[in-house]
Amino acid sequence: MDLTSISSPSFLKSLDNEQLKELSEDIRSFLIEKLSVTGGHIGPNLGVVELTIALHRAFNSPADKFLWDVGHQAYVHKILTGRADQFDTLRQFKGLCGFPKRIESEHDVWEAGHSSTSLSAAMGMAKARDIQKKSNYVIPIIGDGALTGGMALEALNHIGHEKTDMIVILNDNEMSIAPNVGALHNVLGKLRTHGKYNKAKDDLEYLLKKIPAVGGKLASTAERVKDSLKYLLVSGVFFEELGFTYLGPIDGHNFEALEENLQYAKKMKGPVLLHVITKKGRGYTPAEEDKIGTWHGTGPYKMETGDFVKSSSKAPSWSGLIAETARRIAREDERIVAITPAMPVGSKLEGFASEFPDRMFDVGIAEQHATTMAAGLAADGMKPFLVIYSTFLQRAYDQVLHDICRQNLNVVIGIDRAGLVGADGETHQGVFDISFLRHLPNMVIMMPKDENEGQHMVKTAFDYSDGPIALRYPRGNGLGVPMDAELKSIPIGTWEVLKEGKNAAIITFGTTIPMAMKAADLLEQSNISVEVINARFIKPLDEEMLRSLQQRNIPIITVEESILQGGFGSAVLEFFNENGLQANVKRIGIPDMFIEHGDVNLLLDEINVTTEEIVKVVENSIIPSNRYIKS
Repeated sequence: MDLTSISSPSFLKSLDNEQLKELSEDIRSFLIEKLSVTGGHIGPNLGVVELTIALHRAFNSPADKFLWDVGHQAYVHKILTGRADQFDTLRQFKGLCGFPKRIESEHDVWEAGHSSTSLSAAMGMAKARDIQKKSNYVIPIIGDGALTGGMALEALNHIGHEKTDMIVILNDNEMSIAPNVGALHNVLGKLRTHGKYNKAKDDLEYLLKKIPAVGGKLASTAERVKDSLKYLLVSGVFFEELGFTYLGPIDGHNFEALEENLQYAKKMKGPVLLHVITKKGRGYTPAEEDKIGTWHGTGPYKMETGDFVKSSSKAPSWSGLIAETARRIAREDERIVAITPAMPVGSKLEGFASEFPDRMFDVGIAEQHATTMAAGLAADGMKPFLVIYSTFLQRAYDQVLHDICRQNLNVVIGIDRAGLVGADGETHQGVFDISFLRHLPNMVIMMPKDENEGQHMVKTAFDYSDGPIALRYPRGNGLGVPMDAELKSIPIGTWEVLKEGKNAAIITFGTTIPMAMKAADLLEQSNISVEVINARFIKPLDEEMLRSLQQRNIPIITVEESILQGGFGSAVLEFFNENGLQANVKRIGIPDMFIEHGDVNLLLDEINVTTEEIVKVVENSIIPSNRYIKS
C-alpha cells in the first residue's frame, strides 16, 4: 500500500484481517527504510504497529483521544493520520517532529517527551469530557517502564478512586529505554504468565510490600493479602485493587485478540486497563534481538545489516568520557556509587555497572527517587554520582533543592546532554538547568571546554567535600584533544584566559568556546583585540577576574548555549549590580522560547548564537568609541 496516500485512519474500518496484516508489514518496511536515513525511535514503533492500527479501527480519532505516553512510539499513529509523506524530514530542521505535536495534527491531542504523564493528562481530559457532558473515549497508552514513574502511580490511584470512565492501554514490551527494573516490573512479569499466576502467600506479600504505597487502597491490600486466597488466584489483582477492570494479558500482535478486547473494554463502565504484550523492534532482526536498549532510538543505520553509521569523530563521546573517568576514580574510592534513572546505556555506565555491580543502581524511570536516594547515600558517607540527562533533571527539581542542597550533601550530579541536543527537540533540549540550579544555595556548577578538562572536572567533583556539585557536559563527542595521564583538581570558581585581548572580553564556557575563539580571530583581522575567557565555573563566578575586567573598562560579551533568563549572563549582570560596579555587558544566548528539533548548528544559526553574531555585538560595543581600537 502507498502509505503516503493515507489522509485519515477511517479507511482501516473496511479492511479485513489479511489486509490488516499486509498493512502492518508495509508500515514496518516503511519505518525501517525511512529511519535508516533519519534515525529515530525505531524499536518502540516497530512494536506497536498492530496495536496502533487496532486502536484506530476501534475508536474515532480525534473525537476519541489517544494520549501516547512519552510519545516516541507515535510514528505509526502519524502514518495513519496522514503524515507518511513527511517522514523524509523526521526529526530534521523544520521537519516532522519525533513526538506528538499539537500544531502538526488534530489527532495529536497531547505532547510528551517525558514519561509517565499520559494518565494524569487523560484524567484531566476525562473530567473535562464529563463536565461538558460529552461521550468520547479517552485512551492513554503507557509502557510498562513508564508505569514505574511515581506520577503514573499517583494517577492510577486517583482514576481508580474516582471510577472515571477511561481505557488505559498498558503496552508491555518488558523494556523502556533499557531493561526495566523494580517490583512493578516483576508484577507484570507474573501477569504475563497468566495461568501460572498462583503464588505462595508469603512470596506475594513480600512482592506487594516492595511496591511503593499508592494511597490507602494498596496499603490495605498488603495488609489483607495473607488472609485472602483471592490474591493467590486472580490475575491483575494489583490493578483491580486500585479500582480498574483488568483485561489481559493479550497478544499485541494479534488483531482478533486486540479487537475483541477493545470492543469489550468500550462497553464497560469505570476505568479499564488492557494489558497488551508486544515485542519491541518486531519485524527487524537487529532491533528484535536487542537486549540492552541500543535500538530504542538510533541515528542512521545500514538497513540491510543493521550496522550503525558511525560518527567520523575520533574523539571519545562525552558520556563515555565522564562515566569512564568516574569508573577510574571509583577503583581508588569504594565510597563512589553511580545512580541512573533508566539511562545506563545512554549515559555509558555499562562499564561501571560491570566492574562495580554492587555500586551501580538503575532505579528505572524514577528521577525523583534517584535524586533523593543519592541524598540518602551522601548523608551516610557515600559519594553518589547521579547521572541524569538535563531534560530529566527538571523532573527532580524539588529533590535537588529540598533533599540535596538544603542539607548541603556531597552529591555529584552528572548533567548529561546539557545544551541543545538536536533531533529530539523542545522536550529534550538541555537549556534550562543553569537557570533552575544557579539560584539554589550551596550548589556548584561547572562545564569543561574539552574532554581533557572534563576528566579533571570529574576528579574535582569527587574531591569536593563542601556540598553538591553539578558537572554539565554536552551530547556527542569531544574535540579530540590530548589527554593528561594524571588527573588533577581544578580550584573551585576559577576561570582561565584562553586568548589575551585589550579591546573587549568574551566570557563563555563549554560548547560555545570554539565560536568565541573564531570570533576573536576574525576581529583580530579588523585590528580589534578581544580576550576570550573560559568561564568553566558557572557558579561560583570568578569574581576577581570580573573585577579586573570592570577596572579595565572594556565591553564584556557573555555567550551561552542555555536560556538567557536566569542564566550565566544574568549572573554576571547580578554580580556587577550587587557590587555597585558599572560595566558594559551584552548577553548572547537562547531567547525566551522553546527550541524545536533539528541540527544543532542550524538551530544556533536561527537564534543568532553564532560566531557572526559575536563579531557583530563586539563591533557594535566598541566602534562608537574609537579609543578602544588599536592604533
